[in-house]
Amino acid sequence: MALHLFNTLTRRKEPLVTLVRGKVSLYLCGPTVYDGPHLGHARSAVAFDVMVRYLKAKGYAVTYVRNVTDIDDKIIARARRHHTDYRALGAHCLHRYHAVLERLNVRCPDVEPRASDYLVPIQNCISALVKKGHAYASGGDVYFSVASFKAYGRLSGRNLQTVASAQVEQTRAGKRHPADFSLWKKAKPDEPCWNSPWGPGRPGWHIECSAMSSHLLGDVFDIHGGGTDLIFPHHDNEIAQSEGITGKTPANYWIHNGLVYIGGQKMSKSVGNALNLEDLLEQYPSEALRLFLLSKRYRHPIEFSHTGMNAAAKRVVRLSRFFSRIEIATAVPVGAEAVRGALWSRFCDAMDDDFNFSMALSIVSEAVRDVNRSTGGGKGSRSICPSDGRMTAISDLFFIWREILGFESTHPAQVSDPGKSSTSIRVAD
Repeated sequence: MALHLFNTLTRRKEPLVTLVRGKVSLYLCGPTVYDGPHLGHARSAVAFDVMVRYLKAKGYAVTYVRNVTDIDDKIIARARRHHTDYRALGAHCLHRYHAVLERLNVRCPDVEPRASDYLVPIQNCISALVKKGHAYASGGDVYFSVASFKAYGRLSGRNLQTVASAQVEQTRAGKRHPADFSLWKKAKPDEPCWNSPWGPGRPGWHIECSAMSSHLLGDVFDIHGGGTDLIFPHHDNEIAQSEGITGKTPANYWIHNGLVYIGGQKMSKSVGNALNLEDLLEQYPSEALRLFLLSKRYRHPIEFSHTGMNAAAKRVVRLSRFFSRIEIATAVPVGAEAVRGALWSRFCDAMDDDFNFSMALSIVSEAVRDVNRSTGGGKGSRSICPSDGRMTAISDLFFIWREILGFESTHPAQVSDPGKSSTSIRVAD
């Protein structure tokens, strides 16, 4: 079975056919660095980490780009409140983000561009949009004209009427249409700014990603990812900008991870229920949090609860103990060069179905039970003859657990006290 992805743009599962045979180019919208990392950051980072690991295990050469937004209204406002420089704030928050991802065993992307390093490509994109009639200058600001792009909103399925009523910038002066959005923002007193053909200012959020993705991956690349909260307006705007310049949709596949819910309510900073990831990792083992985040299909919402986290912690302990016991019992070839067997084939069937993490984990658990039954049920080590047919299954298990799912340590994690309450975890800054 070929790998199939649910494409938000077409609203159906499609076989992955890459632009260059054997290669995948992937751009993921990363963090806006104005505060500490929260659980939503981990949901996206872990999901795409496993996707990239799996693509590489399938033989693809992957170019993985995850950007950093370090120029943004929220960063500037937060820095002003804390009486600090926006660059120092961004660097501090990015360090915290990297630190928690390292604890979660999320591998670094191949490239991690920062918007502040792409001012020239950003201005070039804006100039091209103005020249083509998709953007206009207004008193030092530059706006994208949504009316000039007939396909605007096709990713989210919104029309201009609904977009206009939802557009956060609709009251801004100098706009021709309420849904027009900023490409370049005129400098305000005491704010960071750069010179441009339209006067001193700074880029809007949306154009940053269009400039970085095209500069690093080309006008068209394979996969664009992000959370479902980015479908509108961010990714709708990216498509309008990029296609307005080149006449081509920038990515062939748009895939989005589901959001985190708490008590049936979407986790959101605006609501004030965004869980601080650093605190969660003090209460729970990082392996448990990673397993919890992989317990649902990436595209579906996931409900956070301490009951669910404690169940994940106990499950990861059982699995870690299993791998420790088997590792003691026998030397297993686990590298990519090892011969893969039926278990790997079943695992691939699940992952090829739009990265079905939950089904893939169920297959792993079932295989663990089978091996346990045949090797003493977990009651002490039992040697396994290299000629035994179980060797291939055990090799597959090690490879899947460590290389694909990212649980590279076989040391049992410590389970936190199930009685701890959610009040011990603060919301993100």
